Amino acid sequence: MTAAMLSPIVDTATDVVLSVRDLQVSARSEQGLVPLVEGLSFDLHRGETLAIAGESGSGKSITSLACMGLLPAPAVRVTGGSIRFGETELTSLPEKKMQEMRGARIAMIFQEPMTALNPVMSIGRQLVEAIRAHETLSVAQARARALEALKAVRLSQPEKRLEQYPHELSGGMRQRVMIAMAIALRPAVLIADEPTTALDVTVQREVLDLLRDLQRDLGTAVILITHDMGVVAEMADRVIVMRKGRMVEAAPTIDLFDAPREQYTRDLLAAVPRIGTGASRPDLAKREVLVRYEDVSVNFPIRQGLLGRVAARVHAVEHVSLDIFRGETLSLVGESGCGKSTMAKALVGLVPHTGRIEINGQALGDLDAKGRKAIRRDLQIVFQDPMAALDARMTVGELIREPLVIHGIGTPAEQKARVRELLERVELSPSVYNRYPHQFSGGQRQRICIARALALKPKLIICDESVAALDVSIQAKVLDLLRDLQKESGVTYLFISHDMAVVENISDRVAVMYLGQIVEMGTRAQLFENPQHPYTKRLLEAVPVPDPRRERQATARLSGDIPSPVCKVGEEPQRVELVDIGGGHLVGR
Repeated sequence: MTAAMLSPIVDTATDVVLSVRDLQVSARSEQGLVPLVEGLSFDLHRGETLAIAGESGSGKSITSLACMGLLPAPAVRVTGGSIRFGETELTSLPEKKMQEMRGARIAMIFQEPMTALNPVMSIGRQLVEAIRAHETLSVAQARARALEALKAVRLSQPEKRLEQYPHELSGGMRQRVMIAMAIALRPAVLIADEPTTALDVTVQREVLDLLRDLQRDLGTAVILITHDMGVVAEMADRVIVMRKGRMVEAAPTIDLFDAPREQYTRDLLAAVPRIGTGASRPDLAKREVLVRYEDVSVNFPIRQGLLGRVAARVHAVEHVSLDIFRGETLSLVGESGCGKSTMAKALVGLVPHTGRIEINGQALGDLDAKGRKAIRRDLQIVFQDPMAALDARMTVGELIREPLVIHGIGTPAEQKARVRELLERVELSPSVYNRYPHQFSGGQRQRICIARALALKPKLIICDESVAALDVSIQAKVLDLLRDLQKESGVTYLFISHDMAVVENISDRVAVMYLGQIVEMGTRAQLFENPQHPYTKRLLEAVPVPDPRRERQATARLSGDIPSPVCKVGEEPQRVELVDIGGGHLVGR
């Protein structure tokens, strides 16, 4: 697809494509209107990237929804100010006219493509529907345009992707589909709301490179909403920092990083994890082994036909052996689908496995039901999405108390006292005991999950992407909390993450996984200061660096398709074979 085919339609009489003046957005409550955004003003120029940064609740996403005319009225609405696209005032535009504007002139990439895409419609049908809603094209013409858009976002096998459904694509592929849907209509303004937050570091790199290339080719103006200051440093020309609905500071990116004027901005930048700042820990080689994996494999059957016969198997984890030492933090890193979470699920007994897993010298396979229940007191897990992990019908106090009730620990009065103690330990007031999960922010909900995990005083806590979706300042507080708990109680962490900067700051040792196998493992210093495996090097090269003056080196891209972990019945999966070609070409399995 050429730039001419997708040239954005803009008013060439002015360089400003979007102008926001004294924007006021309010939510209706029993007490009256509650301000969500107050007095926000900015201009967006053709071809520039403006980043809006800040913590959750700062008004970033509300601003973007206001620009798109997608506020959930009448509960939330624009109560003052102006949003102008060229000469068109968007705040007073009738919905029918706004529908014509939305997508064709101003498009949006949402944070979670799986919820933005219709799960019962094929990718091609969704793209065709979006294109024909704005342009008078036949189905064949719209399908041709959709195919060209998928090619423009460098999606592999675009013809095949048109026929697939969202659940058949990876997270990175779905995000590329969202970008293709946005650019297919040649918008002048593209709003990217946390477009890479939940993506692996390598996929994030590809998406950021893609956005940069498209902007260069098409001249589209981009509003980038993010809490990742590394992404801001690499992508943005200017930055607006927001807090509690107000603009705290606005400046060119280099000026803001070099000399932030406001204390809040300085605190935000100080909270960003940076590779190279991790503290050294004592040698763990002589420590006691708490968990041992011996030749562990996990595979899942793929059934076909009316009788549901097993036709193939997904080899999620393949012949993994490793030790986790008491009191350490061992991190598992790698891209989605590499087997990280499956390793954790095998440990807590959520998926069947072959091989041997020992905890405190006891093999899980040798335990009866009573023994498994007893050992679960020593194992707890903190999931990535706290809202999904917490029962919305239970109060915070009931949620944290539940493990104590299940294991019959303490009297009701003692259990309630323990819950209040845990709430204070994770820096929440005991007064929230009777509140429900939906009444808390994302960071607070994650603290509730940590308090629940601590209730039984476990020996091992599995943190499965537990800080991935948190703002940098909240993320820093949660990581500090985890470190403090480890110092006080000697708890061991199995830390699963795709954020290499976070991993470097919290880990004692790191294991790198690729297609179900560990391809490199060592101490934090060994892996980050002298990585040996090309795949590890690729992961590190892809990490966004929070320094706008640093010129990023070109990341070596893997050539060819990633090998499939699926094997037909009777076939054995191949071991990963490394061939170092131009920076790392991974082939085989």
